[in-house]
Parts: sequence; C-alpha cells; structure tokens
Amino acid sequence: MNTRTTLLTTVAGAMSLIGCSGSSTSGQATTATTVRPVVTSTHRASTSATPVITTTTTSTAGAPGSDSSEEGAPVTFEAEVWADNWFSLYVNGELVGEDSVPITTERSFNAETITFSATYPLTIAIVGKDFKETDSGLEYIGTDRQQMGDGGLIAQITDTTTGEVVAVTDGTWRSLVIHTAPTNTECESSATPDVDCRFTIVDEPAGWVDADFDDASWPVAIVYSADEVGAKDGYATISWDESAALIWTGDLRTDNTILFRTTVAAT
Repeated sequence: MNTRTTLLTTVAGAMSLIGCSGSSTSGQATTATTVRPVVTSTHRASTSATPVITTTTTSTAGAPGSDSSEEGAPVTFEAEVWADNWFSLYVNGELVGEDSVPITTERSFNAETITFSATYPLTIAIVGKDFKETDSGLEYIGTDRQQMGDGGLIAQITDTTTGEVVAVTDGTWRSLVIHTAPTNTECESSATPDVDCRFTIVDEPAGWVDADFDDASWPVAIVYSADEVGAKDGYATISWDESAALIWTGDLRTDNTILFRTTVAAT
C-alpha cells in the first residue's frame, strides 16, 4: 500500500543572488538581487522495495525583468533536475535548491522542479552525490546485494519569461571528483569493507560556486546514455530538451561525489 506524505516548509529570510558579467573566470561582478524565497516540498514515497518518489520544490522570489536578455535585470527561471542519488543547485554563488529526499535514502530516483530568480549571466554549480553507506563507497553492506553503486545527473534550466531552455547538462560542463571509492575495487566483496576498501577524499575548493572561480583545469563532464546510468522513476516525468544529457565523470561506479559548473551568458 502506498502512503502519501506532504511536507510544507516555509522559509522566510533574505538571500542574495549575484549576477556576474563575463565567464566563470572573469571575476567581474555587477548587480545583486535580494530574494525572499518561499519553499514548498511535496513527495510521494512507495513502501515497496523500489520506491517511486516524485518531489517538487518551488522557491519564488522577486519579479522577472521586462527583458530577460538584459544583463542585470532580475529574471525568473525554472530548473528541472534528476539525480542518482542526490544534488544541490547553486546559481551565482547562492544555494537555490536541493534534492528534498535525503542522501541516506536508498534507491531515491525522484525529480525536482525549482523556481528561482537571478540575473544574467548565470554561474550554475551543482553537487552530485551517489548513495553510499560509508566512505568505502559501497551500498547494502553486509547483505547479498553488497556492491558499488552508480551515479548520474541531468538538468535543464528555462527562462520563464521567454520559455527558452537556456542551460542543459552536457559534455561542456566542468567537473571535479571529490570522493572516489573504492579505489581498490576488489574489496567490493569484502566481509569488512570499512577496513579493506580504500578511498580518496578532496575538500571542495574555496569559492567554487562563485562566478570568479577558475575552473579551467577541471575536466569536462562525460555524457552517458539512460541505459548506462539506469535512469528511472522521476527521470521519465520530465520532458527533457533534446540537447539535455545525463552526465557524470569518468567512472559511474567509483566516483561518488562530483562538483559540476557552467556559465550562461546574457542572451
């Protein structure tokens, strides 16, 4: 039997979305837009072994500018994101939304829709995380399903004033792996993976979500098919633009936490 749980959370406060002129390496900043977000989260969870979870998060702040192509004018955008297993989304250095289903949830394949206000140009930064029980990188530890998981992420952002999709995940995004495990994959079948599995953890670079951060040395993301990622559930609820692609880094199974970045210039 399915159960429905509705969680309504109102967050009142002030947040600044900062528009920066130029690319992610320019360091030139312009207009700051004050935002007062209201966030509503709803999810439906199945109690079956493979839950289907649909989550919508809406953050509404400010009013769109009369001309979305004008640099410095506030614009309302809609971001649609699907991740295996969890993500957080930053725009112009500010957190605008994240997966409402905790990273500790096994087999969480929900999609999210996030509405936010920002100014062009957009610096978009996403943290993508695959589920893992411990730093060993394994899931279902101690069961006959003990294994390395695999990740994947797809996103698209629409300018709601024009209806134009202005950003999609593809092979031009920069990516940085900050958690890799296990680095000795033969430990996947170990009875004591927390002892036997090795891993690599790198701190998030300071200011990596900001427009003036230099990501030129980061590798570009790798594009994968839906079959390779095993995309399911919430993935099928979104009408993806034909240019939007599932991305990750070089290894779907051992690369567990990824930082992604791109920049969208004023149109």
